[in-house]
Amino acid sequence: MKFTRSLVALSVLSGLAAQAAYAKDPQMETMVITSSRMEKPLSAIPNTVTVIDQEQLKQQLATTRDLSTILGNLAPSFSPSRQKMTNTGETLRGRAPLIMIDGVPQSNPLRSGGRSGQTIDPMMIERIEIIHGANAMHGLGAQGGIINYITKKPSGDNESRVSFDLSSPTSFESDSLSFGANYAFSGQSGNLDMLGSVGYHSNGVYYDANDDVIGVDTTQGESMDSQSKDFFLKLGYEFSESRLELMVNHYDMDNNGDWMPIKGNVATDTPTSAVKQQQPWQAANNKVTTSSLTYKHRNIAGQQLELQLFNQNFKGVYGGGCFGSFYDPAFEGAANLTTCDTGANGEQYFYDQSRNKSNKWGLKASMIAKNLADSGVDLAYGVDLFSDTTEQDLVQTGRSWVPETRYDNIAPYAQLSFSPVDALTLSGGVRYEYAKLKVDDFQTLWASGHKQVAGGEPDFNETLFNIGASYNFTSALRLYTSYSQGFGMADIGRILRDGNSFPDQNPSVEGSLTLEPVVTDNYELGLDYQGELLAAKLALYHSEAKLGARLALNEDGFYNVKREKSVIQGLEANVTAYLGNDDDLGLNLALQQGEYDSNKDGSTDTDLDGANIAPNRLNLFWEHRFNAEMSGRIQANYYMDRSFKKANGEEYAEFDGYVTVDASFSMPLYQGTLTLGLQNLLNKDYYSYYSQTMANDNRYFKGMGRTFSIGFTLPF
Repeated sequence: MKFTRSLVALSVLSGLAAQAAYAKDPQMETMVITSSRMEKPLSAIPNTVTVIDQEQLKQQLATTRDLSTILGNLAPSFSPSRQKMTNTGETLRGRAPLIMIDGVPQSNPLRSGGRSGQTIDPMMIERIEIIHGANAMHGLGAQGGIINYITKKPSGDNESRVSFDLSSPTSFESDSLSFGANYAFSGQSGNLDMLGSVGYHSNGVYYDANDDVIGVDTTQGESMDSQSKDFFLKLGYEFSESRLELMVNHYDMDNNGDWMPIKGNVATDTPTSAVKQQQPWQAANNKVTTSSLTYKHRNIAGQQLELQLFNQNFKGVYGGGCFGSFYDPAFEGAANLTTCDTGANGEQYFYDQSRNKSNKWGLKASMIAKNLADSGVDLAYGVDLFSDTTEQDLVQTGRSWVPETRYDNIAPYAQLSFSPVDALTLSGGVRYEYAKLKVDDFQTLWASGHKQVAGGEPDFNETLFNIGASYNFTSALRLYTSYSQGFGMADIGRILRDGNSFPDQNPSVEGSLTLEPVVTDNYELGLDYQGELLAAKLALYHSEAKLGARLALNEDGFYNVKREKSVIQGLEANVTAYLGNDDDLGLNLALQQGEYDSNKDGSTDTDLDGANIAPNRLNLFWEHRFNAEMSGRIQANYYMDRSFKKANGEEYAEFDGYVTVDASFSMPLYQGTLTLGLQNLLNKDYYSYYSQTMANDNRYFKGMGRTFSIGFTLPF
């Protein structure tokens, strides 16, 4: 892997930042990051951190409600959105991130399911904190980093707010209209405060740049022609030195099931399309309830206590289809099943689909001691407890695809920070992970060998370390470096349901190497500058997993997990120039390259594909403030060409890059705010990154054409 371009870019951009540092010397940004377990300013964290604040979020929501698209627009090392109900294959720095809501994990460690990006309405979010790179701050599989959606808080004043939005392709097809509404109330009475919100959104039919209906994903689930509802409540009570807070969010997304796919043809450049026809299976849906009870005490023997008890209940139904993977001769001719195709040997295939259910409980207990014994050392220590029970079955036939699996985890940790001199901050920590799986005896599906697999209770333990340093050359310029490890399970459900995971004559869960955890080592070197005229963030990173978890797509559109060594290297750069008081001009650059060990000889040799790594990407933006209440933004996303090669140098996939442009505008109207947006302003005709790199006739999807949005928010 060659990174000459990356190193040159780092040198050039570092020089720009250094020159500006001598011209200006303002204070380094002091925004506090809550996702780090010990609240710290950005200037003290030896990692790349992206914070998407409320103003940035509003700008992006003017053009799209898709959180994956928003993440990629502002943190380009995140994969391009698939524009579907699923986020499978969307990675951060080439590995799966841990997605959280107020610290509550949304990712499912036992059976990922690819729905962690569809668990909350973006209108409920105050800001998004992204910690880039593998880490074990919260455990639970933060191989690519942490994405924490911080929900809104009560304002203190009794206030109601109502929002409406409409969007449509500029062809204005009759079935393409999307619309939504949200009502929120915030208030306080004495020591009690409350924020409540309810939202509804209906997605119309998606059209490409040629005004053709985009194909539906009937395997993973489709977001077009769907409705979502969100109910959010946050209650807090302030005591003299402590606070108790309850948060509950219920998100429900249902596809209408009114469209069937028309198979495309990759060889003839014919995209997958759709025809209006009722699906002969249950429509895909996502139902998620996230809740937490948090208690914070500001002074217990000079230390701070934080306890968080949480639960997340997830149920997701996936699209149906005529899949050979679901065939079983015992069900041929069943009265309740619809025959759909004939196999090569005369098998009568029938429609079926899967359903994933997961229930997670956890407790995070932390103590934070600032300036411990007047030593200048800040210490955070505690323990995390976590339990997850997951299963996946087939809806039409009631068969078990992934047996009920329980995962119990206990993880004590300690993290300290110390500044021997004012300019230098040293940090380090250790976390001990003990995890235990419990799987009963089960049988794989007929198409997976109909194997009888002995259950078991394998356990795993790992001690994880992190160490870092941050040095401030001036109050505006700092250099940082770090080493950290991430810990997670390798989508156990995919492994258990795959008969090839158990090649032995007497297969058993006990002692299976494929069930071993993924431990990722992350090395990072970065430079930050925050000045009056220029802001810049630059980082080089190297990520390695000796036993990674690569997603491999089969013909039916389902993923298997391949356990092998993987190495990813990359560069991230963000530069913003402040052109007077009214204009900002900036760029975000992400370059990354990854390989895996295809022959298990200990050396990586084959490029990771589009389901496992994002494209190289450059985002450009210009933001203009007409006055204190009126502003506009235009942004361009350039996805660079890429070829994917095997160990022998043979090209096995190719990505034809493209450029999309978005524009948004915000202005006051009456007592409220009006927003206008255009996504894909130039109506670029393109195939999505995922469709190109994982080319398949059934999922050869084009991206959305030019889409107009209008929104209005009124406080009262």
